[in-house]
Amino acid sequence: SDLLYEGVMPLPDNFWTKHGKDVESWQQGGVTYYRIKGPLCSQFMVNEFVYFEGELPLYAQVKEVSGKSAVLATIRDYSHGKNNVWGVTARNREQNFAMNLLMNPECDFVSLLGQAGTGKTLLALAAGLTQTLETKRYTEIIITRATVPVGDDIGFLPGTEEEKMLPWMGALEDNLEVLHLGSGNADNNLDWSKNPTMELIRSRIKVKSMNFMRGRTFLNKFLIIDEAQNLTPKQMKTLVTRAGPGTKIICLGNIAQIDTPYLTEGSSGLTYVVDRFKGWPHSGHITLQRGERSRLADYASEAL
Repeated sequence: SDLLYEGVMPLPDNFWTKHGKDVESWQQGGVTYYRIKGPLCSQFMVNEFVYFEGELPLYAQVKEVSGKSAVLATIRDYSHGKNNVWGVTARNREQNFAMNLLMNPECDFVSLLGQAGTGKTLLALAAGLTQTLETKRYTEIIITRATVPVGDDIGFLPGTEEEKMLPWMGALEDNLEVLHLGSGNADNNLDWSKNPTMELIRSRIKVKSMNFMRGRTFLNKFLIIDEAQNLTPKQMKTLVTRAGPGTKIICLGNIAQIDTPYLTEGSSGLTYVVDRFKGWPHSGHITLQRGERSRLADYASEAL
């Protein structure tokens, strides 16, 4: 896992002295582009994020790499309240990078890795709701996940496919509650799950089981694959190849939390897609570093 592509590269202190000679810059559609030349450029990946926190701070995304030169583009600041996504603002640098990928229509495949509580599901869901309900870029959000229990199985679940998936979707419910309360329209005495806004949101979110995905095609959908570390590379290929025109796929997971006895950090489907998709112009990857859930969760992630 230490060798896995992180999607983020801190620039060294002497970056501008070595790469700041004949910088070309131009603006297009509210974004500033820089063409830089220097020895570091050959190490960049397309769609990788680079940052420099010195005298001239820079937060940018690599747009193209050719030999010793590269084009960097400045990114939107989603940590600012005016750029909030469904009431959510980025709380740290990596979340800001992740939001730039999730909200970018040119980026068809996004993978987010991170330990418990780094905000993977919340960011993906907020971006999905904004682009489904507000900008109407996608017709609905589809969420699927590997149904691997943490403990012993509790037996068969009753009901339809949607109902059988409900116990697996506790994570979704928790995040919807956060998004709902965060958008400031929550009446404390009202049961939030019966709220009309929630009904509207729920009607746009479909929870599907992975077992019936073979042969399907998704058009203009926002597809979230949660807990992707429990998938094999073959299952991962099956899911990602379901994408039709206009569909965006988001893979979320934490390779330190593999529950399947047959997978390791090296053989997980999540590791596989991150490695294979790096450098493709229409995909992006971010490893989230800082936990934002609670001090208890952060400490438990490190100490246990």
